[in-house]
Amino acid sequence: MSLHVESEGAGPDLVLLHGWAMHSGIWRDVRERLARHFRLHLVDLPGHGFSSPYRANLEQGIMEYSVESVAEILPEDCILCGWSLGGQIAIELAKRDPARVRKLALISTTPCFVKTDDWQWGMEAGTLQLFGINLKRDYKGTLNRFLTLQISGGSNTAAVLARLRKSVFERGKPDEIALEEGLRLLLLSDMRGTVTSISQPVLLIHGEKDVITHPGAAKWMNQQLPHSELMILDDCGHAPFLSYPDQFVKHMLRLKGCDN
Repeated sequence: MSLHVESEGAGPDLVLLHGWAMHSGIWRDVRERLARHFRLHLVDLPGHGFSSPYRANLEQGIMEYSVESVAEILPEDCILCGWSLGGQIAIELAKRDPARVRKLALISTTPCFVKTDDWQWGMEAGTLQLFGINLKRDYKGTLNRFLTLQISGGSNTAAVLARLRKSVFERGKPDEIALEEGLRLLLLSDMRGTVTSISQPVLLIHGEKDVITHPGAAKWMNQQLPHSELMILDDCGHAPFLSYPDQFVKHMLRLKGCDN
């Protein structure tokens, strides 16, 4: 497996993991500013961006495959930041290797994407299932609808949506198998038990009007994690680093111990 990783800047190592259907180019609005304070490592997850395609097998699902692939390139004593699905991968890595992952930032992350009888902060399972069906019928149309959901509820939505649409295909067409397996993971994963075992300091950044991962999920994690800090951004959807890059960078600098 070959992961595409771009590194720049100086300071504590900060690894950035993107979300479903995207790639590390999505961080461009905050990349330069973060690189003034951190040694950045921008990762394209398996089957996304310039990384090798994901090939499913019976013994290893996409979560396990992604976790093992990222673990191979993680610097020692790093800060790990994951957005949405990337946040779930970051949670698993932090649990498995707490000596290497010393701090964690979870952006628009939920431990469980789907609403259940004992979890009210998820999406309806039918919504995700429909995305999977439509992905095979109308690939680009389905991704565009998903991008529109990401900015729903926030401010400056037209500009943010334009940046998302520009980004999604600029490194080529994402691997369809990776997208399908990623959706299946979102449907089936429940990391509530894993989250409670995280011992590292955790920064939670979430949009107040996120319709993909409800802010209630971030509040729940904040209550479960004894060393966590929660930042809720007003009038913000699923991509706070695009909607409010200045605030995002300011909050991320808390992980370094500075706030300017």
